[in-house]
Amino acid sequence: MDELKNSLGYRYLQDTKFDRQTIRRKARLDIAPAQPYKKYVGAEKVVLPTGWDMDRGLRETLQQRRSSRRFGKSAISIKELSMLLWASQGITGRAGNFFFRNAPSAGALYPVETYLSVQNIESIDSGLFHFQPADFSLEKLGAEFVGNKVAEAALDQSFLAKAGVVFIWSAILRRNFSKYGHRGMRYILMDAGHICQNLLLAAEALGLGACPVAAFYDDDLNALLGFDGTEESVIYLAAVGTKE
Repeated sequence: MDELKNSLGYRYLQDTKFDRQTIRRKARLDIAPAQPYKKYVGAEKVVLPTGWDMDRGLRETLQQRRSSRRFGKSAISIKELSMLLWASQGITGRAGNFFFRNAPSAGALYPVETYLSVQNIESIDSGLFHFQPADFSLEKLGAEFVGNKVAEAALDQSFLAKAGVVFIWSAILRRNFSKYGHRGMRYILMDAGHICQNLLLAAEALGLGACPVAAFYDDDLNALLGFDGTEESVIYLAAVGTKE
């Protein structure tokens, strides 16, 4: 029990607890907020299609979903990629200045950003991209195939390099911490879980294979994407590909 109590995870959960006596008296961290969308000004854009339907039943999708680490050689279509992005991070509504997406987020802050290592997608060259939900497009960050680098950074899990695309999710901590302070990390991790599960279900509905990955060398992936690890840091991955 002493080992558990001394762990960072245990201490964090205890230190960010709410209770009726102290919730309104706890000092709020003075952290400036971040912009709601990250944009790469001047980046070449890939406009994603929106005229599609997803018609597989929810029950069947939930029943059949399994993690898949074996992918076929066929490419994922740009239409399928668009559906995956819409299901995981697509904008679905608006209330005042708040834009809502398919996955829930505490305070509608959406601190999680989506990056793609495109490796085998029809009509899109291999490279590194950032998903821009505001106009439903991809911002091209680099033309180099980085699948092998992603796999190496993910504890040499080679199946990542063979996927059609690897979703790389980062968190802009300030976007959440400016409102929720210490407790904000809980909500960021919940957001990532919501987003990933939506992606996995959408992949299954489309007949694609997918596998989430949380084992990686944080600083290696941060360096690949140009993050400092303080303002923004990688928190989760998922590989998606056609089934064998």
